[in-house]
Order: sequence, then structure tokens, then C-alpha cells
Amino acid sequence: MERWHCASPPPSAGGTCEEPRFLPRPGILTGAIPQEPTCITVAGERRGVSVIRNGFHLAETEAEKQAIYRFRYDVYVEEMGRYGSAADHEKRLLVQEEDATARIFYAAQDGRVVATSRFSWGGDAPFTKRLIDHYQLEPFLAELAPETMAVGERGMVEPKLRGTDVFRDLGRFSSRFIADNRIQLIFGTCEPHLLSLYMGQGCRTYSKQNVNTADAGYLIPIVSVVEDIEYLRRIGSPNAETAVDYGDDARIPDCVERLIDTSGVMSQRLIAKADYWATIHDALDELAENRVSALDGLDEEEAARVLGKSNIIECRAGDRVLKKGGVARNMFVVLDGTLEVREEGAVIRVLSAGDVFGEMAFLLERPRSADVYAATDGRILSLSESTLRKTIASDPTVAAHLLLNISKMLCMRILTSG
Repeated sequence: MERWHCASPPPSAGGTCEEPRFLPRPGILTGAIPQEPTCITVAGERRGVSVIRNGFHLAETEAEKQAIYRFRYDVYVEEMGRYGSAADHEKRLLVQEEDATARIFYAAQDGRVVATSRFSWGGDAPFTKRLIDHYQLEPFLAELAPETMAVGERGMVEPKLRGTDVFRDLGRFSSRFIADNRIQLIFGTCEPHLLSLYMGQGCRTYSKQNVNTADAGYLIPIVSVVEDIEYLRRIGSPNAETAVDYGDDARIPDCVERLIDTSGVMSQRLIAKADYWATIHDALDELAENRVSALDGLDEEEAARVLGKSNIIECRAGDRVLKKGGVARNMFVVLDGTLEVREEGAVIRVLSAGDVFGEMAFLLERPRSADVYAATDGRILSLSESTLRKTIASDPTVAAHLLLNISKMLCMRILTSG
């Protein structure tokens, strides 16, 4: 995932909660009932030497772990261009401190690893400083025993199998470990464009401070309250049907709601449409008369079609909201605060309330062309790429209005820059 840091979105989304459009469906964070996977088959041997077992497994041998570390190198370092400073390039391995004590799961086909994920469980070993800092675990550790928590990371699938059920089935396999140990909270992170996907599955945001990493970019901490089935049912999560229902014996930490309430994210999925639109409208209503915003001229009903699966994200001064070269294609609207577009460290454009950014990746379907940093504290509206593309296909009038507004903004940008 560090995003979930699963490399895994659904076919329409893409990737480690880190990588958009690469990865398959989320499942490890959800507490689904263990089921026998159906897509990968039996073990094999070559030339009398035991090889990686086909199917779904917990890595137990050094040979299995080495194969997983090589697979990580192929995906993270070679394909995604990440974690190069931490990798062993001579041996083509990506190994981390947490691997010494973590539960590492994998799926294999034809004697080779095709998917993997890692859980660092507080019942196996103390959480490392990196995990505590990165996932902001201190408030939870102050009130809960470490064995009630785990961190899910390093989820990924080989390119040819992204969009299939492999990662979901791997999640079902690893959920046996979660159920056997009655783990109550599973932490992860995801990129902004994957947030609605994971929140729809049942994950929740819990932190005012999002995460900036040199390799993975801008990440939002998320947590799954594994046994809170009522919450899954309330939000209409598809995992409600397959999750283990412990009834009155469900273990839901008393502190969860209080700690989660500190989140700096407002999701369209979880609040009334009128309240959500009012928040956005109020932020954009004070723009100068000569300023255009992406939502100009749309009434509440029309705006609701554009805002489906969107999220309002609080960012702090210094946050790198977009990373050059990132593969996500969603657009953002600045609600308040100031952001800077930077090329090789130099500021090439300043953004303020009403401005759109990320539109080049959306319109041209290309990687991010520049870094975007928050110069001040502020809020940004993360629009869903899939929602916008569906709107273009099914609601051309609203789509035309939105795209006309964006065109006007781009024209004004050219005029003011030249």
C-alpha cells in the first residue's frame, strides 16, 4: 500500500494505495471471512529443487522471503521508480527493517510471486519508530494494547494481474491471521485519488496531519475498525456481507470514535449532500467577480454529479500535494489557502481559492508534470477521475459546463503569465 500501502486499486482506480491505476481491489483492510481462493493453484518443483509454492501462503522460508524482496524490487524500484535509496541494487532486493518480524503473505503462480502484502502486528514485536511516526500511532498506543493493532503495507500485484481478483483473494487468505488474533485496528495510508475507494470499503481517516514521503508522495492515513460491522452496513460497504459478525462479542475500542474525529478529511460519501455542497459553495462564493471556478454556473443538483466520490482534504504548509511523475489523474480545486506549482524547485505558478490543478494529467492522461506544494495551511477538493469521466460520457451538458470553466481558467492563466 505507502499508499494502503497496498499497490492495489480496483480495475478503474489503479494502485500501493500508493499507485493509482496499477493495483487491484482492496481486501486486506476489511476483515472479510476467509474463503478458499479460486484463481491460483498447486505447488510444484523444478529439477528436484523445491521452489516457491503456488497458491496463497505466509512466507516462512528464506527462499520465499528472498523471492518476495525481488518482486518488490521489480515493482517498486524498477516499475515505479521508488525506494531506490533503500534497495540493494546489486542483488535486486528491497528489504526493510519491519521484514524481520512482520507477517509477509504472497500469491504465486507458475513458481513465481505475483502478489504480496505485509502486516506488522503489535503482538509479534514492538512497532518500529518509522511505523509509529508514519502512521501516527502514539494516541492509539496510549490507550490500546499493541496486540490489538497491525499496520498493512507493501501490497502489490504484478502488472498482468492488476484488475483481477488476486489481491482480493490474498486479502481473504491473510484475514485468517487477523481473525485468529482478534486484531481490532489495521492502519494504512492511501493517495488522495484512492481515498473514496477505501472509505467505501469501510476504512476511515483519523489524522489532521497527512503524510509526505520522498518516494510515495502525499498520503492520507486510514484505519479499518475490523469488527465494526454496523459501520460497514451503515455506509453500504460491500464488505458488510462477508465480514465476520461477532455480535455482542465484537471488539470495538471505546477510544476509536474520539480519535477518528480528529481527521482532516471530509468525504462526500459520509455526509449529507446539501451540507457538503454548502461547504464548497461557501469557500468559492467569495471569489472576486473576475475569477472563474471549476463549478461556476452549476446548481446544487448538477454539482452533486460532478462531486461524486470527492473529498475535502486539509493540508498543512509544506505538504507536497502532488509529485511530479505521479500516475494519478484526478483534478483538485483549491478551496482556501495558497499552493505553489514548482519545477525543479522553482515556483512557476501560485494557486489560490478557486484554482484548479492536476488538470493536465486528467485531460492528457499523462503523469503529473510538476510538483505542487502547500505554501500555507488550506483545504483542497479532490475530484474523482472516474466520476468526471462518467459524467463526460453520460451527462454531456454538465460536463461541457465544467470543461468550459476549466478552459476559461487555462486561458486566463496564459494571459496573466505572458
